[in-house]
Amino acid sequence: MDNEPWTIGSLLQWTTDFLRRHGSEAPRLDAEVLLAEAHACRRIDLYTAYEDIAPESTRVAYRELVRQRAKGAPVAYLVGRREFYSHVFRVTPDVLIPRPETEFVLVALLDLVKQRESDSAAVRIVDVGTGSGVLAICAALHIPNSQIIAIDISPAALEVARANAAELGVAERIEFREGNLLSIFPADQAIDFVISNPPYVRSSEWEFLAPDIRNYEPRVALIAGDKGTEIIVRLVAESSERLRHDGWLIMEVSPFIVDDVVSIISDDPALAPPRTVKDLRQQPRVVMTRRQVPSDRQC
Repeated sequence: MDNEPWTIGSLLQWTTDFLRRHGSEAPRLDAEVLLAEAHACRRIDLYTAYEDIAPESTRVAYRELVRQRAKGAPVAYLVGRREFYSHVFRVTPDVLIPRPETEFVLVALLDLVKQRESDSAAVRIVDVGTGSGVLAICAALHIPNSQIIAIDISPAALEVARANAAELGVAERIEFREGNLLSIFPADQAIDFVISNPPYVRSSEWEFLAPDIRNYEPRVALIAGDKGTEIIVRLVAESSERLRHDGWLIMEVSPFIVDDVVSIISDDPALAPPRTVKDLRQQPRVVMTRRQVPSDRQC
């Protein structure tokens, strides 16, 4: 690539074809994001400089990023950030890469909180398995009267989440705790909302995951066990004990286990019949339920 005067445009074209041959599902987007990183500019700025000759420093940095991407390294880890709900978050291999499907958990939360607007009391939200902190931080950004606790079993993930909270100006609004699900709380905590993107991949599915997921993202945040519901069973039971009456549990799940999750919730007499929310592919992606008030159970 150093033997001729490569322009920004020709770099993009060549790299798009190269990454397509190496299995990228979005080769043009990958090429743009990586070149913007190497050139220290915004993606849109690449097109105003389309005919410009790329300086050597850009080409050297870009070559290394493209090499790693062709080997399977996720773009988000290579550039160290990912957008979620129109906010930019720092990501490292210690946390899952935020995905658009998880935004459906946040949207469900915001819709339920909006229905409570007449209630001026602070909204107590617990984000279980916070990872990079996207759900907890977006909740803090979009629910001004919220009190949020973000939990993760990984100290390294919590450090990433704390850094994101500081960068987005809500560090004082979120308490970060190391812990395993809701076990750090005693029962009867009167939590308003438990939100979570828990591990839900079956052990047997691991080898079939895309290589960039299987080889780079943290397995502990993905694999639940043989059934895929092992973590969810515990989370449902612990939420049932700790939600206030009329409090909600909102979880992202795999479409492959949604029927099992619905059954788990339905077997708990303290919880209302669950609702499901479909993603943009019309696949069931979110399951949500509320803790019933005593009068509901008597009806």
